[in-house]
Amino acid sequence: MLLPLLLAALFAADAGSRPALRVGPIQGDIQIDGRLDEPDWVSAPSIAELTMMEPTTGGAPTGRTEVKVLANGASIVIGIRCFDPDPTRIVAFTKERDGDFSSEDHLLLVLDPFQDGRSGYVFSVNPGGARSDGLVVSNGESIDKNWDGVWEAATERDAFGWSAEIRIPVLSINFAQGLSAWGFNVQRRIQRNQETERWAAASNDIKIYQTSRAGLLTDLPDFALGLGLSVRPALLGGFNHPARGASTSGTGDASLDITKRVGSNLTASLTVNTDFAETEADTRQTNLTRFPLFFPEKRAFFLEGSDTFGFGLGLSGDIRPFFSRRIGLVAGSEVPILAGGKLSGRRGRTSLGGLFVRTRDESGVAPATSLAAIRVRRNLFDESSFGFIATSGDPLGRTGATTAGVDFTYQTSRYRGNKNLWIGGWGLMARRDGLTGSREAWGLKLDLPNDLWDIAASFRRVGDGFDPSLGFVPRRAVKAYRLSINYSPRREGTFIRQMFHEFRSEYFTNLQGERESYRIFMAPINWRLESGDRVEANIVPTGERLAAPFEIADGVVIPAGTYDWRRYRLEVETAAKRRLAGQLTWWFGGFYSGTLHQLEAEGSWTPSPIVSFLLNAEHNIGRLREGSFDQTLVGVKARLNLSPDLQVNSFVQFDNETRSVGTNTRVRWTFHPQGDLFVIYNHNIRDFKESPAGWATDSNALLVKAQYVWRR
Repeated sequence: MLLPLLLAALFAADAGSRPALRVGPIQGDIQIDGRLDEPDWVSAPSIAELTMMEPTTGGAPTGRTEVKVLANGASIVIGIRCFDPDPTRIVAFTKERDGDFSSEDHLLLVLDPFQDGRSGYVFSVNPGGARSDGLVVSNGESIDKNWDGVWEAATERDAFGWSAEIRIPVLSINFAQGLSAWGFNVQRRIQRNQETERWAAASNDIKIYQTSRAGLLTDLPDFALGLGLSVRPALLGGFNHPARGASTSGTGDASLDITKRVGSNLTASLTVNTDFAETEADTRQTNLTRFPLFFPEKRAFFLEGSDTFGFGLGLSGDIRPFFSRRIGLVAGSEVPILAGGKLSGRRGRTSLGGLFVRTRDESGVAPATSLAAIRVRRNLFDESSFGFIATSGDPLGRTGATTAGVDFTYQTSRYRGNKNLWIGGWGLMARRDGLTGSREAWGLKLDLPNDLWDIAASFRRVGDGFDPSLGFVPRRAVKAYRLSINYSPRREGTFIRQMFHEFRSEYFTNLQGERESYRIFMAPINWRLESGDRVEANIVPTGERLAAPFEIADGVVIPAGTYDWRRYRLEVETAAKRRLAGQLTWWFGGFYSGTLHQLEAEGSWTPSPIVSFLLNAEHNIGRLREGSFDQTLVGVKARLNLSPDLQVNSFVQFDNETRSVGTNTRVRWTFHPQGDLFVIYNHNIRDFKESPAGWATDSNALLVKAQYVWRR
């Protein structure tokens, strides 16, 4: 039964045409002020209306949305008029760059300048003028919001609603040469009604990031790239007090990033004496498992073109053959980067990515070494791909380190007419002098990610010797089986917007087939209400077989053996459209030989568009036969959003395991679309139990960084 359906999907016709919007010429000067009052806007063709997706599919939108696009040889300018019958109820709090707009009114735009249906750029703006951007990754499964492009946006609110103007220089993006049409889509959110409307593919089964279902921008001009050269020097100065008892030293340095367009669709980058002072600090996490935690990449040099290096269907949260955080970071310590080069982009139906970095010697941490990665992916059919990846080098200087692999993904958004179907397979092998055992890994996945039914099944085998030097592998020497079935009906006309009935199971064995662990997550109740509030209750049977003792907390060691327990969760979340919103979670029930209570709280308070506060807190209470433990982790972020171009963020974190409080205060002033000034102050205090001083300063540092991009 399954095979005929899959074959039918493989050869299904491309049903339905793509809506198109003709681009108007820029003949005069366009001021990016959000007003759309220049003569060029009057004569420009427009999208007169979007189609509602929720709360009522195909229903009449609350307010009309008019979209126009202009272009010349240097840039694309997008103008959008968002009519609203009650502008006083527009929800807009954030002014922070790359803030979370999901709980506010906003516009979201997607560009596919290669018209390949697999990649693209995402630009978003809210009524307050705050900007967010990202790269489409995993063929539209999600986006990487850590990418930052150079672009402008401004908004204006009036008695009829709000409007936005967005200018995107063509030098900020890669695009296929010779195309007169790009993929394009636009989506609007009216938060007070939890209302979403979209131009192309207005279906809840299709994500807006799936550029294969986007509309078209037509009649694009020939873009002038000039030299295609961008030069970004940066100056850094400040002081550093690395540890208690150490001397304070002054810091002064310079770095240089050079980017050259190799044609319109390939970008070559060079970085010298690379500095990442402006990167935000990682959020602390508690870990009650035997496996390492994943932290995302945030450094600009590695983010440019990072979508090219994505590998394997459904592997983003598990195995990564190339994980750029392995470069320049070893066991939490920074290793200076002397220089690096990168090539990314596309040639026809082929995506290319190459990276080479040379690190400096860092005494006691890692030797100087050379590291490299290459990724090639060829587009097949309408939405599918086949690819190859390879890495070379080891951050610790170990010899003979290489990793290589291939992956294939069949993807269609027209399965049985208008549904998503993804099928993927991948294989990897890692080599390094001294590695023994099975050094290969491979896996398969079948996924039908749709709105009503979301069903996925996967298998992977990871060898006991599979240890890619530039990769991330949370768990080795296992066979992993996963099955998830989610049924999510929408209850129009009731107080419930959508019900999520979830079943997710995972079962791990060792390479000999003996059980190691299992986890079954069930959500008999997970309701999102018409008000935007949400309630959830879960049952989670879990089991572990420990082949060796496991220290779960300081001084609490769980002996080897087989354990089975059952956990429960109750969760309440209030609608994020409110100035005061939050989520409370209570996990309770068994845990290894005893019990574990986990109390989690997340909250946000926005007394004004200028000031906001965010809270994240967790308290774990473990009572086991082997001992008891209490863990507390609290993080508070204060944001001062003076304008979309000037923000002050201060992040304070405390945990009782390290008995330390760390602060990261970051000022970002975008004084020009091509220039930024950063001021970063880090201060850490710790409870030194062995010292009469008790709580005292552990370390602190002040850094000031200025950077500017010259383009020719």
